[in-house]
Amino acid sequence: MLIAIMFISVAIAFVARYILVNSLTHELEMRGEAIAYSVAERGGSHILDNDVPQLLALIFDETRLHQRKHLVSYIFIENQTGEVLAHTLTRPLPENLLTNRLSPGAQDSIKLLDLDGEPVYDLAAAINEGLYRIGTVHVGLNKSHIDALVGKLRVAFLGFISGVIIITIFLSSWLTRYITRPVSDLTRLSDEISRGNFDIPLKLGPDEDWDASRCPAFNNTDLPCWHFDQARGTASPGEEYRKCANCTFYRKHEGDEVVQLADSFRNMVWSIKLYRRRLRESEEKYRSLFDSGPDPIFVVDCETGEIRDANPRAVELYGYSRETLHGMRFVELGPDHNEQCLAFFSEGGSGCVYFPKQIHYKRGNEPFFVNMHACPISYRGHHAIIIAVTDITEMIEKDAQLIQASKMKSLGEMSAGVAHEINQPLNAIKMGSDFLYLMGEENTEVPKEHFMEVVREISAQVDRAAEIINTLRSFGRKSDFMEERVDVNQPVLAVLSMLRRQFELDNIAFDLELGDGLPPVMAHSNRLQQVVFNLVANARDAINDNASPHDDASRRRITIRTGAEDSTVFIEVEDTGSGIDEEDREKIFEPFYTTKEAGQGMGLGLAITYGIVKDYGGDIRIRSEKGRGAAFRMQFPAAKGVNRQ
Repeated sequence: MLIAIMFISVAIAFVARYILVNSLTHELEMRGEAIAYSVAERGGSHILDNDVPQLLALIFDETRLHQRKHLVSYIFIENQTGEVLAHTLTRPLPENLLTNRLSPGAQDSIKLLDLDGEPVYDLAAAINEGLYRIGTVHVGLNKSHIDALVGKLRVAFLGFISGVIIITIFLSSWLTRYITRPVSDLTRLSDEISRGNFDIPLKLGPDEDWDASRCPAFNNTDLPCWHFDQARGTASPGEEYRKCANCTFYRKHEGDEVVQLADSFRNMVWSIKLYRRRLRESEEKYRSLFDSGPDPIFVVDCETGEIRDANPRAVELYGYSRETLHGMRFVELGPDHNEQCLAFFSEGGSGCVYFPKQIHYKRGNEPFFVNMHACPISYRGHHAIIIAVTDITEMIEKDAQLIQASKMKSLGEMSAGVAHEINQPLNAIKMGSDFLYLMGEENTEVPKEHFMEVVREISAQVDRAAEIINTLRSFGRKSDFMEERVDVNQPVLAVLSMLRRQFELDNIAFDLELGDGLPPVMAHSNRLQQVVFNLVANARDAINDNASPHDDASRRRITIRTGAEDSTVFIEVEDTGSGIDEEDREKIFEPFYTTKEAGQGMGLGLAITYGIVKDYGGDIRIRSEKGRGAAFRMQFPAAKGVNRQ
């Protein structure tokens, strides 16, 4: 831009110089012509009178008038015949000065001649008297003097033009800097911001030297920044913050487009600084929560499955150093279940997911139970998962103790029936052994086929008693929170083997509708026995509430069904009892909630049943009509990798 201005200025200077030099030269020539015509006008009478002295006086006066002595080199006058009448030279007139002749009819002529090595412009003008030419006057203009004047004019002009150009360049530069300074400041600020420097001063004008920390929103980040936080609510900012006299941030500046742009840019920078400050405070707050959390927290890379960060509680519980945890695969902490968590998010799962009662391992391969709560996050540009882990080993132990206590209570309730069950084979064994003893005392020979029949019956009854004892032992054993493939018919038959006879003595009959070839479920047989026992025991109590043992057998029946639907397996226990009120269905699985009379139950049976079913990913539903019985259906997901038959 500056070069273009200089080029245009120089071009204008040369054009102006050309015009001025030509004008000056022409002016000097006209001055010479004026001298010539002046001499011609006044010298005509002297030529006619042949008064040479007057002619000499005339031309000398014209030569020496004012500054002409430097401009006029000579003046001489010729008569009509070309004879030189007078001249101002102190020596004979050179012949070459007589070469500038006027053609007939011409009034003047100019010709460049040489006078003693000096170039001169010879101006010849006719001296007329009336219509007749009576002579010619020649005025020699010193070309060197003219050139000297032109040179002085050129120097003066060039000096003037140079000064004008320098002043123009200075003013242009100053104006350019003045006009583009806001844009330059914006550019400088943009460069600093692109380097991550947000602490640069936001001075974009003469009145912009203000301290940002004086703005209320700067020190109190909980305070809405109304200029940008209008979306936070429709309420207007208080008058205190609207005025904000010491804070120019809230004030709209007046000016041209550049000022408006600078104002918007400053507001943008201020907004970024404010939200960076808020973000930093938020990060510090959540870092503090992360480090001081009572439960282990992991940040796991979703793509690699590696642990990116872990809080001190994770180091304490798992026994690994922080450096060891960083980079360790999260699956190594829970090989049985963590892969499922990672697969959920790797396959595009969104939202937070809860994984209850998972088994993890501490350093040294020591197992313990945890609940995991996993949510997707973005961690340093990577798709990651933040996983909060809660150690529930103690709670699992207490649940197991509670279930074990419930089992002991159940064993006490069915002791009479069990005793009767065991007494049956014992009586058969007693009768068989007494028969053999009697035959031995009477020395009576027992036919071999009778002897073998008695012995087989005794052996069968012993096996039956052993089976009952083994079932009782299995039921009474403390169960672990483990999973195995279980056929749901097995816990049903095990419970019935202990309770059937006792219930039949109470005039309660069982109808079994057990499905064949059912897919197994991932559960524990011992715990499922507890579930079936609790439901059957509740069915018995409901039947006793609705009918007397002496009533028709059709009113005292329990139907147990098993089957498969889609990818689930169900166990259903239906009774002909009193049914369940609508308002009780919402509370029936709550601990210590019971509809029985005081002292008849603690209200833990169905709560334990619900907890066990949920532990194995199942669900339990109730179908009931008051006075017409109830049905409890438990559904479990079929074990993977098993095809239904």
